[in-house]
Amino acid sequence: MLVIYFVVIASVGLLASRRIRSTGNYFLGDRRFNKWIMIGQTFGTGTHAEMPVSLAGAVYSSGVSGIWFQWKNLFATPFYWLIAPLFRRFRRTTTAEVMEDRYGSWMGTFYTVFALIFFAINMGTMLKGAAKVIDQAGGGTVPVNTVIILMTVVFIGYSFTGGLVAAAWTNFLQGFLILTLSFMLIPLGWGLVGGIHGMKHVLGAWKFSLATPHGITPWFIVVLTLNGLVGIIAQPHLIAAVGTGKDEDTCRMGQYYGNLVKRFCTVGWALVGIMAAALLARGLFGETSLRDPEDAFGFACRHLLFPGGVGLLIASILATNMAGCSAFMVDSGALFTDGFYRRHLAPDRDERHYLLVGRISGVAIVLGAVLYSIFFINRVLYSFLLTETMATFVGISVYAGLMWRRANRWGALAGIIVAASVNFALYFARKQRLDAWDPLVFSIALACGIAATVIVSLTTQPEPAERLESFFVRVNTPSIGQDGDLPPRPDMAKTARDGRQLLVPNLLRIRKAACGLGWKAYRIDLVGFAIGWVIVIALVFGAWLLFSR
Repeated sequence: MLVIYFVVIASVGLLASRRIRSTGNYFLGDRRFNKWIMIGQTFGTGTHAEMPVSLAGAVYSSGVSGIWFQWKNLFATPFYWLIAPLFRRFRRTTTAEVMEDRYGSWMGTFYTVFALIFFAINMGTMLKGAAKVIDQAGGGTVPVNTVIILMTVVFIGYSFTGGLVAAAWTNFLQGFLILTLSFMLIPLGWGLVGGIHGMKHVLGAWKFSLATPHGITPWFIVVLTLNGLVGIIAQPHLIAAVGTGKDEDTCRMGQYYGNLVKRFCTVGWALVGIMAAALLARGLFGETSLRDPEDAFGFACRHLLFPGGVGLLIASILATNMAGCSAFMVDSGALFTDGFYRRHLAPDRDERHYLLVGRISGVAIVLGAVLYSIFFINRVLYSFLLTETMATFVGISVYAGLMWRRANRWGALAGIIVAASVNFALYFARKQRLDAWDPLVFSIALACGIAATVIVSLTTQPEPAERLESFFVRVNTPSIGQDGDLPPRPDMAKTARDGRQLLVPNLLRIRKAACGLGWKAYRIDLVGFAIGWVIVIALVFGAWLLFSR
C-alpha cells in the first residue's frame, strides 16, 4: 500500500511540474479546475489527519456531543454558497491583495504576516495529528517526531515542483482515501462493542446525546458555529482552494459540496471515538484507559485493522495530511511572493525569479511549521481551534469591508488587535494556555473586536471613494470565463436580471442592489442557500436517529 501510494504521489508531482512555467500556473493552476477537482480540492484542503484524531479524542472524553468540535461549521455550511463566488470575483491571487484593495497597502502586509503565522501553526497541527495516529497504529515503533520529518520531506518534494496543480490532483485522489479512513474501522469493531445498544450499556446513555447539560451545550454549539462562520472568509488558503475553478459556479459547487462531504465523514470519526471508549471500558485488549485521549483513533486502528489494513490506513493518513500541507505550502509561497516580495522588495523581475522565490519561501514556512509541531503543540484540538480563532478575529475586518462601506483601515486594525488582546489576556489572567478555547472568552473577545471596528471607523477618516468604488464594482460583477476579467462597463442591472447579485456585499443595501427586481436579483444565492439548510437539517436528524436508537 505504501509503495503504491508513494509512486502515485511522486508521479502526480512530476507530471504537474511539466506545466509549471509561471506563478499563475504554480499558485492558481491558471484557474482551470472543473467541479470534481474543485470538490476534491476543497474537501482535501479542509480535511486533515488531525481532524479525526482530535475529534475521536473529544468524543472519547465527552461523548458524542464532542462531534461539535468538527461540526462547528455545520450550520455555517449553507452560508458557503453565498461567500464562495467572492473568492472568484476578487480576481486576486491572495487574500492579502484583497485587503490591500479594500484598506490600503499596509493592511495587505499586516494580513500577510497573520497568514504566514496561520499556515505555520496549521501545518504543524496537521503534521502532529497525523504522526500521532501513525505512531499508535504502528504500536509506537516509529517516534512521532520522526514521522513528522518524513512526511515533510515527501510533500515538499512534489509541491516544490508541481505547485497547486499537484496539490489539487493529490487532494482529489486522497479524497477517496479519506472516505475509506473515515468508515473502514466501524464494521470491524461494531460486533465487538455490541452496536449502539452495547455501547450505551457500558458507557451510559448520556454519552450518546448530541448536546449535554454540561460541557457541549446548545450555547457552546452556537458559539462554535459563529467561530466557523466569521473565520472561514479570512482563512488565507481560501482563494486558492475555492477561487481557482473555471467559473464562479464551479467555485460555489466546490466549496459547498466539498464541505458537505466532510460533514458526513465527521459522523464516522465520532463513531470511531465512541467505539474506542467502549472497547477500553470492556477491557477487550488488556487496556482500560488511554494516557492521551487523542490516542483513541490510533488505538482503534491498531486493534481492529486486518493484515494490510494498517498500510492502507497509513497511506490514507499520509494522503490526507500531505495533500493539505502541500496546498498550504503553495499558498504561503504565494502570499509571501505576491503579497510582500514582489510589491515591496523586488518589483519588475521576470516570472522565473518570482517562481523560485515562491517555492523557497513556501519551504521556509514549512520548516517553521515543523519546529512548532515538535516543540510547542500540547493538544492537537486546541492548536486547531487557535488557528480558527485567529482567523475569526481577522474575519471581522474582512466582513466589515465587504458589508459596510464606512469601515476603514483603522477600524479594521483596531478590531483585530482588540479582539486578539482581550482573548489572550483573559486566558493569561485565568492561568490557562494561550491556545485554550472557551466559548465565553471567545464571545467577549469577538464582541469587543466588532465594537472596536465600528467605533474607530466612525471616528476616523473613511477610505478614498475611488478605492471603494473599484472594490465594490469588482465584487458585484460576475467572474465569467477562465480569467474573469472585468468588462469595460460592468452592468449591475444585467447581473440583477440574471439573478447573480450577491447578498453578502449588499446586505446593507439589499433594495438598491436589486435594481427594482426584489429578491429575484439574488435568485442563485437564495436557492442554493435553501437547499443547503435542507441537507444540513437532514444530516443532523440522521445523526440523532443513529445515536438515539
